Amino acid sequence: MKLKFVRNFFVSVGFLGYFPYASGTITSAAIAVVYYFFFDFLSPQHQVLFLPNFLLFSSILILTLIFVPIIKSAEKDWGRDSKKIVIDEVLGYLVAVLFMPHSLLVAIYAFITFRIFDIAKPPIIDEVQLLPHGWGVILDDLLAGLYANITLQMINLFFPRFF
Repeated sequence: MKLKFVRNFFVSVGFLGYFPYASGTITSAAIAVVYYFFFDFLSPQHQVLFLPNFLLFSSILILTLIFVPIIKSAEKDWGRDSKKIVIDEVLGYLVAVLFMPHSLLVAIYAFITFRIFDIAKPPIIDEVQLLPHGWGVILDDLLAGLYANITLQMINLFFPRFF
């Protein structure tokens, strides 16, 4: 029973996933706040050969591999792609801010674009979502984060004053 409690705590991101409405949006907003206040090490002045971003990228990959079987286990109790499972929102948001300048505007724009792609589910994201064993749950958010990141990178490239 204690193991399930720990599993539920992590996949629901401290039980944020238990909010009855918009648990994914609430979790994404929470990680945006955490990103802004605690991920200052991603600022350009702290970058040494992009090392912090590569460490973040590596962490996202490792956490993805760790959480896929944990999500699969949670789905057995809560059902497929349960709204309680929101760890995928955290990882997807972190993909959205990867290699972006660290700022309040990036935090906000990443939140907005990530949620748009996560909710709208463009064609590839919609298909990946159907993958079994926890993979669909996590990969659709990673792709939504990638779409958001590409969008933000393009805006930053062509309209850097926007940030």
